Amino acid sequence: MKGPLFYSKILLFGEYGIIKDSKGLSIPYNFYNGALKVSENPSPEAIKSNESLRRFTSHLEQLQAEQPELVTFNLELLQQDIDRGMYFDSSIPQGYGVGSSGALVAAIYDKYANNKITVLENLTREKLLQLKAVFSQMESFFHGKSSGLDPLNSYLSLPILINSQDNIEPTGIPSQVTNGKGAVFLLDSGIVGETAPMVTIFMENLKDQGFRKMLKTQFVKHTDACVENFLQGDIKSLFSNTKKLSKVVLNNFKPMIPEQFHNVWQNGIDTNDYYLKLCGSGGGGYILGFTQDLEKAKASLKDYKLEVVYQF
Repeated sequence: MKGPLFYSKILLFGEYGIIKDSKGLSIPYNFYNGALKVSENPSPEAIKSNESLRRFTSHLEQLQAEQPELVTFNLELLQQDIDRGMYFDSSIPQGYGVGSSGALVAAIYDKYANNKITVLENLTREKLLQLKAVFSQMESFFHGKSSGLDPLNSYLSLPILINSQDNIEPTGIPSQVTNGKGAVFLLDSGIVGETAPMVTIFMENLKDQGFRKMLKTQFVKHTDACVENFLQGDIKSLFSNTKKLSKVVLNNFKPMIPEQFHNVWQNGIDTNDYYLKLCGSGGGGYILGFTQDLEKAKASLKDYKLEVVYQF
């Protein structure tokens, strides 16, 4: 048995901001993926994944008991498959901000949800919000609090524009220029990040009036501008706004940036070779980079591993 593939995702813009109603833009990233499988000779990883699925099933049983109007599952079939050794076979790195739990949630919903909303039907805003609500409750098992966007992206495999928390839509993004000089890239911090503690720090910071003001007047403002510039293909404005965003993040989100990258981050702003921003909740995993000259960025960051996500 092998289920369909579900891809990782990258939130290009909107991390933390979407909690405070900034715009956001999330795109599927097909380099990593995962699928549900049953194997005759499971590896230690497969056994561990199977045990995790067993715990996840208890969460789904509870969710169905508490909110049957939201979602119900074929729990009998799910339990049988888990007893047969089913696991989630995934190349998506965990704790890297590219949606490893999102892909798993999408795969389970796809196979076991009753009356599921499918990708093939007319996806009205109501249906998208319903899917997001279901995924948010399912994924809360992994993070404590989830927006539901990662599984939504993985499930639909479409770029998603977040206008606000209750206004989301699939969107088109400008097509890539394969030999373009400019690029969005992932920088591997070499550290696994934990989502929950980072979100806790952010929620604590929100109690501070100065932090809330900075979010509204700077962080959300620059994030919204970046989303609009990207969708319109206005590259010049995009880089000017990404630089502003990169500065605001370095000054106000220090705990989310691994310490050894504080100077690397500042160096990008000083030289204009690249601009860095958080990918997911931060604390480790990947850091997202934007550059107008990929070769220059590679030279500047020669000690690090870069993965190109999108070329301008």
